[in-house]
Amino acid sequence: MSSPDPQVRGARNQPTRSAARGPVVAVTGAATGIGDLLTRRLAASEEVRRVVAIDERRGEVPEAQWHILDVRDPAIAEKLRGADVVVHLAVDLDLETDAAARTAYNVRGAQTVLTASAAAGVRRVVLCTSAMVYGALPDNDIPLSEDAELRATAEATGVGDLLEIERLGRRAPRAHPGLNVTVVRPAVLVGGTDTALTRYFESPRLLVVAGSRPTWQFCHVEDLVSALEYAALEKVDGEFAVGCEGWLEQEEVEELSGIRRMELPSAVALGAAARLHRIGLTPSPAGDLAYTMHPWVVSVGRLHDAGWRPGWTNEEVLSALLDEVQGRHTVAGRRLGRKDATAAGAAGATVALLGTAALVRQMRKRRGL
Repeated sequence: MSSPDPQVRGARNQPTRSAARGPVVAVTGAATGIGDLLTRRLAASEEVRRVVAIDERRGEVPEAQWHILDVRDPAIAEKLRGADVVVHLAVDLDLETDAAARTAYNVRGAQTVLTASAAAGVRRVVLCTSAMVYGALPDNDIPLSEDAELRATAEATGVGDLLEIERLGRRAPRAHPGLNVTVVRPAVLVGGTDTALTRYFESPRLLVVAGSRPTWQFCHVEDLVSALEYAALEKVDGEFAVGCEGWLEQEEVEELSGIRRMELPSAVALGAAARLHRIGLTPSPAGDLAYTMHPWVVSVGRLHDAGWRPGWTNEEVLSALLDEVQGRHTVAGRRLGRKDATAAGAAGATVALLGTAALVRQMRKRRGL
């Protein structure tokens, strides 16, 4: 499915009042990805007086006022002076980034932006994390309340960084009275993104851990951008989730995608994933598997109460994701080049996990199990 016109999808969320009374909004990470999309949307909004764009390189939104610097630079405080709201999107969740370097950048960046915002007289900072912070656990409610306890651990890619960013966000208003912090938590993000969860759909078979109950709730980047605009315009505050309404069961995903499952025992799947990551063959730690095993569907009640509605359904986002990943070949989180995939074939590409499963079966046969 081709990506729809953002103006059509977001029509129900379009602003209505005069920019003369609107806020000055600063966006970090404004040159690429979600930051670029939000900067464009805010620059075109009649409700925003001015957009301040901050990144390590200049983006392609001439209507914004650009400042080129690293968000960890304390000099950012001067660039934020005059802004009413800061939307912090300069967060690195790249699977291929060194984990220690990624954490250092993410935590220091958030800490600096929060401190600099308070020093500059900013009244609100919007942080974007993920619904992954709730944790994927077999006893999770479906859907989870937005006020549910954050039970995630640091075992999945980037989740430890996001938990620390949220901790900093909770502390900031106590340390800096007058500063408000809003936290936006999207479900599985789709649309120009590359994560362990989007790579799951690049595999020749969908890995399903025996005895687990996966549920899938997606969030298209266009819906995330419109939700971030709501937060920037202070139409919603506090901590809230964003995503499609409802969810898809694993069987529905398999039927819609046409990709068959490969079911493995939990010990085999988790053990293989841990070993492959430990020896550097895959970028995804074993903790990423939990988010394909257990439910972490979230309510989007606070946005609904504010008048926001998603422009996409779960079925539509899944279709868009399948179109986006077509031609890519990933096994256990490791993306293979066309040459490697062709040489190995679909069966050979799954050798890492299937080999481990076969070994376990052989051992069981020998023991008469």
